[in-house]
Amino acid sequence: MCPDSSHRRQRGAVVIELALVLGVFLLLTMSTIEVARLMYVFNTAQEITRRAARAAALTDFSDGAAMAALRNRALFRTDAGALPLVSNLGTDNVRIEYLSMDASGALVPVTARPACPVQNIVNCTDNPNGASCIRFVRASICASGGDACAPLPYRTLTGFGPGMARLVVPTAATVVKAESLGYRPGVNNCL
Repeated sequence: MCPDSSHRRQRGAVVIELALVLGVFLLLTMSTIEVARLMYVFNTAQEITRRAARAAALTDFSDGAAMAALRNRALFRTDAGALPLVSNLGTDNVRIEYLSMDASGALVPVTARPACPVQNIVNCTDNPNGASCIRFVRASICASGGDACAPLPYRTLTGFGPGMARLVVPTAATVVKAESLGYRPGVNNCL
């Protein structure tokens, strides 16, 4: 057998081996990137709700501009928009609920929200377990629309990945004790 003919037959083998190995390598690399992004989204969702709940406990709930700024800051932004690397998670998805505590100790949504923080102080002084006494604040991440907090669907960065389409961003609900709710003596008195 002539050495030239065997060399000629192996000429394309290296290219084919490279294509096979490169395909597997790129698949593993993209999968690793997607799993890392998934972990980033899960951890960031918890941090967003923690920041939103903490700020809502200190912000006047009757001030729409302050509440919009609160949602922007919770998403690590100064203006309205989506979270970087998560295009479907924006300010509309950060839900802030004000809760009262009934006599049995259960947290229930406030049915009649006070007009301002001063009114909340009056309501809580009159009846700490009343339906209009804000005692806790809950922040969570929900899909836009609807009264129920439906989980936000997770969107992959690459568009592929078996089973990734069924994943959802956790609601990551955070509950904190209501503090001043933006009350400043003599400033925002609605009474």
